[in-house]
Amino acid sequence: MVEDRKLLLEALSVEEWLSRVHELVTVAINKAAEVKGFHGRWRMIISRLEQIPSRLSDLSTHPFFSKNPLCKELLQTVFNSLNEATELVDLCLMGKFQGKLRMQSDLDSLTAKLDLNLQDCDLLIRTGVLSSVSVEQGSVNSTHIEDLLARIQMGNLESKHKALDGLVEVLKEDEKKVFCILNRNHMSALINLLTTNSTRIREKAVTFVCAIVESGNCENWLISEGVMPPLIRLVESGTLIGKEKATISIQRLSTSESTARSIVGHNGIGPLITICQGEDSVMQTAAVCSLKNIAMVPDVRQILADEGVVKVMINLMDRNSTSKEYAAECLQNLTSGNDELRRLVISEDGIHTLLEYIDNNPFPQEPAVAVLKNLVNLVPNHVLISVGLVDRLARVLRFGSVGAQQEAALVICRICGSNEMKRLVGEGGCISLLVKMLEVGKPNGGYREVAAQAIASLMTVRYNCKEVKKDEKSIPNLVQLLEPSPQNMAKKYSVTCLVCLSSSKKCKKLMISHGAIGYLKKLSEMEIPGAKKLLDRLEKGKISSLFRRK
Repeated sequence: MVEDRKLLLEALSVEEWLSRVHELVTVAINKAAEVKGFHGRWRMIISRLEQIPSRLSDLSTHPFFSKNPLCKELLQTVFNSLNEATELVDLCLMGKFQGKLRMQSDLDSLTAKLDLNLQDCDLLIRTGVLSSVSVEQGSVNSTHIEDLLARIQMGNLESKHKALDGLVEVLKEDEKKVFCILNRNHMSALINLLTTNSTRIREKAVTFVCAIVESGNCENWLISEGVMPPLIRLVESGTLIGKEKATISIQRLSTSESTARSIVGHNGIGPLITICQGEDSVMQTAAVCSLKNIAMVPDVRQILADEGVVKVMINLMDRNSTSKEYAAECLQNLTSGNDELRRLVISEDGIHTLLEYIDNNPFPQEPAVAVLKNLVNLVPNHVLISVGLVDRLARVLRFGSVGAQQEAALVICRICGSNEMKRLVGEGGCISLLVKMLEVGKPNGGYREVAAQAIASLMTVRYNCKEVKKDEKSIPNLVQLLEPSPQNMAKKYSVTCLVCLSSSKKCKKLMISHGAIGYLKKLSEMEIPGAKKLLDRLEKGKISSLFRRK
């Protein structure tokens, strides 16, 4: 009999369900008005019941009302809520309920269900869900996706869970189509699911959110709808899957300055630091990258330091961690333009850690050397000498990446304020490596410029000047850097170097043979310092040479 009744109910049309709901809501309202007890709660229930007819009237006038399965499902849900209302009315009228507290709880539950029914009705009317689900947009698959996206916005948690399961599966098959259909309302519904009491729903919701973020779609909607606080809470106290997906999502979103500030404002630094100190390499990398991105915002750097980020990053560089390079980048950002934070890194033994990191890396990369560049001005020369900085710089110039070599040349420029340090750098084998950086065809103008600047700063010491003379490539490379275009910022340093070499007749001949006079005439007109002086020396030497030949 029960099965037969279910089949009969399933066979009813949408219009028949609408008629049944209208009939039952009138009965429920009339009966509820007769209840004497629980007056406040029944008054709230009646106010909800009285809203149902007008909402259903608006819904039934929609052109796709009879064609859309969501309408039938909503009417069935409303009918069940009304049935429950009439049952509770009868129990109250007869006084046959199991305790006052139990009835109060049942009435509160009914109020929540009716609120959800009204909310779902509004959703169908306001958001255009009916039209988007009913009309196919190219294929059955897209219609199915729209149906699932509609279902995560309405109904109870169980039905939302089923819809979320369906979306996760569809995402594996055709994520592009899903992302094309997503809109702001879907973002809001997903974010709400991140805060449910169900662990499984939170995991699936954050998996879906993570996929959206990684695709680069709808990020602004997610942020504006408030995704950051629930993501941070998941990082703090979610399951392993929830933490991983939330941390990866935060990493992707943290590239925006406003989002970085939001992470700080919602107390997200502490949970990210905790992940950094864990053993999970995927989560650790995502958390370190998030902190690195946040550290790019100048006015939050001190907050990061106060939370203990500096020590954590130095410890990561000291461990066998896959996140070392990102930790170095974080320190690079933190020490950019902030002497207080530079001193903090130094006090945490940051110099030794950075040098050991360079030693242990067969091909040193830019970030660690850039941190050294930011720190060296605050460290006395005798300390830099004692820790073996010069040897490490030579190693970077020999084996490091292009960016690391460029940073090493800048470090040399910063530490060579005294003749003693200049001599040590020269004796450490850096000269020939810097000259090699001057070669035409190297990656960019800035790369050759810093090399020329470093050589110019070293050549005031006689030993270094001799080392430059010894290198047969030095003069040809330096002359090429006299090219007068505005983009060539190395020309002033090249002039300085060549002036230091111009006391040698052999060097002057080489300069002339490689076309220095033509360049210097243009540079003299541009009033580049030292260009006129060098031109006069070369032209004087050229004239003297002609007289000697005669």
